[in-house]
Amino acid sequence: MKKSILLTIFDLSVFGGTERAVINLAKMFQTCNVNITILSFYKQNETLSFQIPENTQIKYIGNTPPCENSLFYKNKYLKFFKYACLSLKWSKFINSFDAVISNDYDILIPLLKNKKTKYIKILHGNYTNTYKSCKALNFFDTIVILCSKEIDFYKKYFHKQIEIIPNFLQKTPNISSNLNNKIVLAVGRFSHEKGFLRLIEIWEILQKKESYKEWALHIVGDGYLKKEIQKEINKKNLQKSIILKPFTKEIEKEYLKASIYVMTSYYEGFPMVLLESSSYQIPTIAFDINTGPSDIIDNEKSGFLIKDGDLNEFANKLCLLMDDENLRKEFGKNAKAKVEENFSSQQILKLWKSVLKI
Repeated sequence: MKKSILLTIFDLSVFGGTERAVINLAKMFQTCNVNITILSFYKQNETLSFQIPENTQIKYIGNTPPCENSLFYKNKYLKFFKYACLSLKWSKFINSFDAVISNDYDILIPLLKNKKTKYIKILHGNYTNTYKSCKALNFFDTIVILCSKEIDFYKKYFHKQIEIIPNFLQKTPNISSNLNNKIVLAVGRFSHEKGFLRLIEIWEILQKKESYKEWALHIVGDGYLKKEIQKEINKKNLQKSIILKPFTKEIEKEYLKASIYVMTSYYEGFPMVLLESSSYQIPTIAFDINTGPSDIIDNEKSGFLIKDGDLNEFANKLCLLMDDENLRKEFGKNAKAKVEENFSSQQILKLWKSVLKI
């Protein structure tokens, strides 16, 4: 009899790294001859940005999540009551699977666990900014973290059964960017943690030099900060060199046009965009925040890791790559090699088989 796995996600219709990771997991588990179901708490967008794997069932609970300023979020008792009602309604369904893999908000933890079901939590954020006060972690049989940097925190304060399984790419592309275009690329939600406002500051620094006037910064994304980001671009008179572009299903075209990828996030879990850009042989620059970039970027070999908050040094290293096409190609080649060696689906599947006993 086939094993059954349930993947839970807050909103599968939103375009982001966690959503891509869930789709990749579903595709990977399909190769193991198991039944896959995805339970999405919400569906804010009618069309999905990802192709759903064949024979994968999707269930949605609702459409639009409550507004953060609503009474639901302000009143913790009302919030608990609603989640408790949802848990009662969906517990039988959730407990019917051999394994449940939770990917973000745990609003549907069953009130009563099924002893035959294995409950696994993937932590897509980091300890300090996301899970420091998350008391629900002890519910799960196994915690999966994406990198090793914060493992001691989780073992000390929450959990003993912890596995390190990074995100991965389903496959690496056969084509690569030629790194000839004078385009720097960034991709992500227009939200505070992605640090796009400080990316604009960095771009302003290097645009003061005439030799970089021909370069353009493309930022692909959407979110609640879009108007503020555009306002800042206009304020600094950078609208000719910074182009905001909407999320697209054809993101490969954006990677193939780019010669450098930049990440200015304040915090990350395990950023899929760094894996994706590296797979197209694009050199990367990122702030060396607590988790994420340092697991993917080999400093001064496949890109540059910059001390968090040092905007001038970030700009300097960006100029260095802009000036040297050979260095871009050397870094890009090394970046793709690391992705193929460490973050392929074949490598990661071995780790998941061990956890799931399949």
